[in-house]
Amino acid sequence: MKLSVLSSGSKGNSALIQTNGTMILIDLGVTKSYVEQKLEELKVDPSQIKAILITHTHADHIQGLKVFLKKYHPKLYVNKIILSLLREYIEDFDYVVYDEPNFKIDDIEINVIKTSHDVNGSVGFIIKNQDKSLVYITDTGYINNKYFKDLSNHNLYIMESNHDIQMLMNGSYPFYLKQRILSDKGHLSNDDASFYLSKFIGDNTSTVILAHLSDDNNTYELALNTLNNALSLNQKKVKNVIVAKQKQRTDWIEV
Repeated sequence: MKLSVLSSGSKGNSALIQTNGTMILIDLGVTKSYVEQKLEELKVDPSQIKAILITHTHADHIQGLKVFLKKYHPKLYVNKIILSLLREYIEDFDYVVYDEPNFKIDDIEINVIKTSHDVNGSVGFIIKNQDKSLVYITDTGYINNKYFKDLSNHNLYIMESNHDIQMLMNGSYPFYLKQRILSDKGHLSNDDASFYLSKFIGDNTSTVILAHLSDDNNTYELALNTLNNALSLNQKKVKNVIVAKQKQRTDWIEV
């Protein structure tokens, strides 16, 4: 199994996962043409995308979905709440509603994690193929400790590290927006992400990708330094730490 984050940030998010038998996207919050371009760079035919997992229905996660579905017709995998919200935006599409927190798409196993964001139905995913696994969590104000065991010791983590608290509080955002971001239904700060990752990372973990960084209230250096300090304090090590960027894909990353 391998992964490329195609884009990550408040202007649009999407990631590609490939196994020997299957290719899926997580979210499609960038334009169809952008996704086509990035897939071409990775030598992937968009018509080979079998399915798209949707984390939630904010525009930066679904804005390119309608046009992509119309052209390529992959199947959406959604919960009932996301389905009802998408039907307000897209008239006709092929979908599967997962009622259970665990399901499969060919050789890919998916475990759904409920997240806490200011839109109904938001989720993250644990994705497994053979003996490899990755975690994908963005857009959440916190992670419920009931999931800590399930989220521990995976090979790869894509984790939101949205803002530096001091930058946010000293910045130009109106107070209500600062409150929203800092709330339990907002976004994970660098400190939050580093706390969770220092709990979750184990001997099997080789790569961490910090995702969904704010353009206004964070820097790559702050996010990296905060994580590295937390890992050092907790005597944890990880071989590769990558910061995912807006409108810039990562290379293929082996899980």
